Amino acid sequence: MVKEYDLLVIGTGSAGSITATKCRKEGWSVAIIDDRPLGGTCSQRGCDPKKVLVEAAELIDWNERMRGKGIEGDSKIDWPTLMEFKRTFTQSIPEDTEEKYEKLGIDMYHGKAVFQSENELKVCSEVLKGKYILIASGAEPIKMGIEGEEYLTQSDDFMELKSLPKKIIFIGGGFISFEFAHLAARVGSEVHILHRSENALKNFDQDLVKMLIKRTEEMGVHVHLNTPVNGIEKCGHSFVVKGEQEDRQVEWKADLVVHGAGRTPALDIDLEKGNVQRDKQGVCVNEYMQSVSNPHVYAAGDVASSDAPPLTPVATTESHVVASNLLKGNNKTADYPVIPSVVYTVPKLSSVGMSEQEAKNSGLKIYVKSQDITEWFTYKQTNEGAAAFKVIIDQEKDVVLGAHFLGSGADELINLFAMAIRFQIPLTELKKMPFAYPTIASDISYMV
Repeated sequence: MVKEYDLLVIGTGSAGSITATKCRKEGWSVAIIDDRPLGGTCSQRGCDPKKVLVEAAELIDWNERMRGKGIEGDSKIDWPTLMEFKRTFTQSIPEDTEEKYEKLGIDMYHGKAVFQSENELKVCSEVLKGKYILIASGAEPIKMGIEGEEYLTQSDDFMELKSLPKKIIFIGGGFISFEFAHLAARVGSEVHILHRSENALKNFDQDLVKMLIKRTEEMGVHVHLNTPVNGIEKCGHSFVVKGEQEDRQVEWKADLVVHGAGRTPALDIDLEKGNVQRDKQGVCVNEYMQSVSNPHVYAAGDVASSDAPPLTPVATTESHVVASNLLKGNNKTADYPVIPSVVYTVPKLSSVGMSEQEAKNSGLKIYVKSQDITEWFTYKQTNEGAAAFKVIIDQEKDVVLGAHFLGSGADELINLFAMAIRFQIPLTELKKMPFAYPTIASDISYMV
């Protein structure tokens, strides 16, 4: 028997839940499907629990920096206890999410959804028919295509480890590898990052990335650039990772090998049967987040092929757009404001708006202001090892085009500059703004 709904939603993260909730509140019959615990990646296996863990690394770093400057005694991370604390933020989410859907009257299906036709999904043995279908299934680790790939530990599993092994290798030079490497090193593990090309954290300012790598190596993490990995072998309870450096074969032995080489849209759902076109970035959508090949289907979040980065705020924005277009007909397009992004290393690295190269290629008359600010009071007061900024300015309009920061306050400072870019606040106004002093924000007048 086929069950019919106004809307079928694949995925219970931000991209799926918002649309499902809005449509249900307008009287639509809605079913939501997930083959993992309800609540999505960010709240359970991504942003939120990761932040809990990296904050511990920051506290350890702060203590070490201030030793001999009024702070005495050693502190250390108790991994099992930290894991218990982390679970206080995540363990109730599936049950809470299920209760929320029950109260709203949203039907839930636990299992993998695959297309049966343009408007039908199969979940386990049940067939569901939807007037509309929203694909919001998120992202998953890319397939590396190397021998021994099955020995890789995924980031989800890393955050559930009962203990950290003595030697860990992270493959890839992105968010996951750098953030978890900083954490693992401060727990006491020997850590290596193997990255295939010359530039790690490629979406961030490379001058600041180089400073971060230097700081990363100073705290004990071994960063190997231009080191593609071509295989992993299991050797007893350990692993041997094989790679290349300067045209020679090299090997490293480790107790754990973590996948940090990037993520890809989770779209193993028989799109062909649903006549849903895709490309490398995800489901091909028009300006209304609607499939270009199947008008019954919409996509949002990491699975949508859009110009925006795969971040939670983007998924939230797109989900609101989809909800509006479903309820009112295609009337709303995805307006992506400037989206700041942050790497939660110690120190943090952040970016918003244009990069220096993008600004130079734009043809605009620009001015780039950058400086190592490690000796500024804001950072010297806690003996920080590295802090810097780069701000790209449109000289003719007197506004900020892009901003990039390295330092303990980079995650908050970037939000202020995101607002400055979004609302085209003139530099004269930023310089005159009387921020509370002494704070990270009070440094802004010296940065523009």
